[in-house]
Amino acid sequence: MNLSDRRRPELPDPQIPQTGLDELDLRILAALVRNPGRSNKALAEHLRVAESTCAYRVRALRTRGVLVGVRTVLDTASLGLPLQAVIRVRLGRHTRDGVGRLFDALVATPGAIEVFHVAGEDDFLVHVAVEDAAALRDIVLQHITVHEAVLTTETHLVFERREGVGPLARVRSR
Repeated sequence: MNLSDRRRPELPDPQIPQTGLDELDLRILAALVRNPGRSNKALAEHLRVAESTCAYRVRALRTRGVLVGVRTVLDTASLGLPLQAVIRVRLGRHTRDGVGRLFDALVATPGAIEVFHVAGEDDFLVHVAVEDAAALRDIVLQHITVHEAVLTTETHLVFERREGVGPLARVRSR
């Protein structure tokens, strides 16, 4: 056998992340992200696969922990909470227990949409929705700065929020 008879190994498609997921898995995930309320029948039709295959794959993605839930996004303004902000929280001291307790308290803060524990100058980012400026002030004074580990906060008003294209933007439903 000479060198020209050898087959080159197939290179992975750079558009598909190498995660142990195949193309159909990624197409299912991308379709569910775009329309999470879609029935299995509609999803199977959209992807042009058998309903049983689609149901099996979705169930397997859940079992493997790849698909971890369904998320409902609320229009906070229609709930009477038109003011959104991101509050940057910086700690004065860090202990595992102290950070954990503060994280739990921030998540339990009325109006908290998401809380991120981050690296960098700040330690937490707290995304909140409230009625007005007074309610925003109250969150900072009554729920955040009351913790002894908190050194400073800085509040940024959110003028507009949009969802990003997400991690599966490169995957196309075929």
